[in-house]
Amino acid sequence: MGDLFWNKVAGVLIGGVLVVLVIKELGHILVPSHAIELDEAHTAYPVDWAAVSGEGGGEVVVEETGPVDYGVLLAAADLSNGERQFRRCASCHSVDEGGATLQGPNLWDIVGRAIGADAGFGYSGALPAGEWSYEALDQFIENPRAYAPGTAMNFNGLSSESSRINLIAYLREQSGNPQPLPAPLAAEAPVEEAPAEEAPMEDAPATDEGGEE
Repeated sequence: MGDLFWNKVAGVLIGGVLVVLVIKELGHILVPSHAIELDEAHTAYPVDWAAVSGEGGGEVVVEETGPVDYGVLLAAADLSNGERQFRRCASCHSVDEGGATLQGPNLWDIVGRAIGADAGFGYSGALPAGEWSYEALDQFIENPRAYAPGTAMNFNGLSSESSRINLIAYLREQSGNPQPLPAPLAAEAPVEEAPAEEAPMEDAPATDEGGEE
């Protein structure tokens, strides 16, 4: 291989480098780097970027939810669905009167019972004091670890409110003397707007008309 061959190789390499440089420069010319910046000037419609980024001091509005009306929800609960929901608990809990303590405590007469009252079960100590009210059961079944941090219960929770209500209604029936249903919450009275104040009437202009007295 003589000098002519190596000259051709060098020419190809140099030509390839030049092509890459030319393409790169053309890219900068056709698509300026500032053109891809996401600012209001380059969007198809105005965007409040301060709100998107969280800057600007705007307050985040959190929608408040009212109290759960257990009286209404439990009265309309589906007990057959609640029984089906309990099947996911049956491997760890018995719901029979005098039933055995399995991996979890017996749940016969659980509604209204003192928390941690099954003498045959070794509790972890994570449960708070109190009783298993409808609200407490609802919160615990929804997220056991949030209700009782450190609990040993291996259950991720039941996110569906209707499924929880049906399950609680079924558990309520597993008792020789079921707890009474709570009364429905009183309806809030509508807020009446104060009547708008009427603008004072201007005095009618005096006229020169009138007969002699």
